[in-house]
Order: sequence, then structure tokens, then C-alpha cells
Amino acid sequence: MSIEAITGRYLTTEVEGTAQRIYFEEAGQGRPVLCLHTAGADTRQWRHLMNDSEITAENRIIAFDMPWHGKSLPPEGFETQEYLLTTQGYIDTVLAVIDGLGLEKPILAGCSMGGRIALQLAARHPDRFAGFIAIEASDFQPAWYDIDWFHRPDAHGGEMGAALVSANISPYAPNAERWNTMWMFMQSGPGVFRGDLSFYTQDDSLIPRLPDIDTQKTPVHIIVGAYDLTCTPEDAERTAKAIPGATLAVMDELGHFPMSEHPEGFRPFFVDALTKMP
Repeated sequence: MSIEAITGRYLTTEVEGTAQRIYFEEAGQGRPVLCLHTAGADTRQWRHLMNDSEITAENRIIAFDMPWHGKSLPPEGFETQEYLLTTQGYIDTVLAVIDGLGLEKPILAGCSMGGRIALQLAARHPDRFAGFIAIEASDFQPAWYDIDWFHRPDAHGGEMGAALVSANISPYAPNAERWNTMWMFMQSGPGVFRGDLSFYTQDDSLIPRLPDIDTQKTPVHIIVGAYDLTCTPEDAERTAKAIPGATLAVMDELGHFPMSEHPEGFRPFFVDALTKMP
């Protein structure tokens, strides 16, 4: 029997003029590290790092569920809305959480769409952060799938999402964590995965901003799994080369959800990334 060190609370804040009640979890003390989950998932992807006492001895690991995800309910009146994540809305949400929690220049660690927005923030709001760990992150890839399949009356969106992500999980991932990772997508709210992928597969505005990122002020470290079909090592390498001074690490035995699908395999890469941050 054990009780984990992770604590969960709610932050009520305003994003783009709308009140949002955002669930967040944290563990540890020291420099703040704000972690962003992937499309269609939630904070549980980061639970293994939060339970790592060696990491949390010097780092305050914080993760939050984006609105519409996990324990963060959609805003009032959501039943009349179509959820479509936008770059500006995503940026505003991250900054609102930083302000609401009183974080002073946190390290931002984001995976997949979280990695994409981390690079956007590195270009547009570098003064708010100490550094950026962009995981499974690249400049842009158009969809190689039809995102409308994730919200249809004749298909189970959650199970469709799990089927898609299963192809992006490394064959080296422990079976239990493979299924735990897919379970999060099976639980995703109707249309949420589709709304996230709308942002991920349609906004290419990051590409021209990459050369403007100043890694002398805020370092950028990109990490990518060799078994990632959505953001391949080639995609990540192309992106790193476009950012002067950015560093890159390729994880030979991991896929698109490394912190969740294979936490032991991901740990040394994350620890190394932290050493590159001030």
C-alpha cells in the first residue's frame, strides 16, 4: 500500500474572455517544469516523472489538463460549440496557467502538440520561460489521416483515436504502459481529439518563426522517438536545423508518447534535457 506524492488541484482563470476551470497536478520542489500533454490525452501521461523522487528532489514538476481534456471540463455552453484548438488559444491557455500559478520563468516541456506549442512560445514569448524541451516536436506535418473519423456518429472516436496512436507506440514499450497510454485516448471527450488535430495538422505558422528563436537566451532541446510515425526523426532534425543553436536527441527504442508508453526508456533522455536547461 502506498500514497503517491502527486497532488491535484484546480485553477480557475480566464482564457480569451472565457472562464476556465483547469485541473493541474504537481510533485516536487525547486525549479518549475511545466509539462504539456499530447493531443486527445491528459496529465496522466506525466505521472511516472512526477513519481520519480530523484527528479522531483530538485524540480517542481507541474502538468495540467487543457480545457476539454481529462478533469478540466469544457467551458459553460460547450454543448453549442465545436471544439477546435487554435494556436493563439493554446498560447493564451499556457500563459494563463503560468500567471495563475505564479510561476517565474518555468522550463516548458511539451510533447506532440505540446512540443509544437513549446516552439511557438520559444519564438513568441521567450521571456516568460527559462528554456524549452520539445518532445516529438517539429515545424509542421499535414495530416496523413482523415481527422473527421474521430468524430462521427457511426464510429467510436475514442477507439479510433487509440487505434491511430497504437501505430505510434514503440514495439519496445511495456505492454501494460502501451494499453494505459491507449486507454487515455479511449476516454477522450467527443470531438476533442479531432479538435486538437485541427490545430496540429493545419497551422503551419511556426515554420517562418523558427529562425527567430534565440537559444542563447532560452535553450531549445528537441527529443524524438525513432518509432514515431507522426513526427519522424527526420522531421525533428529538419526543425532543429532551422533553429540556430537548438540541440537534438533521438530515442532509438521509443515512439510518440515516450513519457507514458515507456517511462524507463524515456527517463535518461528527460534527465539529460534538464541538464541543458538553466
